[in-house]
Amino acid sequence: MKPRTRRAIWIVSGLAALGIASALVLNAFQSNLVFFFTPSQVAAHEAPSGRAFRIGGLVEAGSVVHEKDALTVHFRVTDTAQTIPVVFTGHLPDLFREGKGVVAQGRLMGDGTFHASDVLAKHDENYMPPEAAEALRKAGHPIDKAAFAGQKGKS
Repeated sequence: MKPRTRRAIWIVSGLAALGIASALVLNAFQSNLVFFFTPSQVAAHEAPSGRAFRIGGLVEAGSVVHEKDALTVHFRVTDTAQTIPVVFTGHLPDLFREGKGVVAQGRLMGDGTFHASDVLAKHDENYMPPEAAEALRKAGHPIDKAAFAGQKGKS
């Protein structure tokens, strides 16, 4: 085999390997991409069906119900305009409370119930996920503006 042919084979092989590696990385990135939606967006059918996403807002007061197995919890997430029922099986974060901010990751079922695989609660009184805070602000919820993430000290 001529050196020119051998070099061309190595170049083509390298480009093919690079293309396959790029395709695998992009596929992994796409499958792990999770978008955030508010209860109003979910109610308006803007959230993907059959795919995991995050929903955030406030845990509606009086909506938390623990089942007898002590691990399954039913609650509702609201942005004050719309409310979505959520079911979660597992241990809730210590800071999970009614009337406080929450972000749940999971899938929307055909009956309109969000089955959460993960529930995240705010970590202190001065933080709320930016998307949830913005959705509540748009809905006219009277939250202290200093509680919005990334806006401390701004007016």
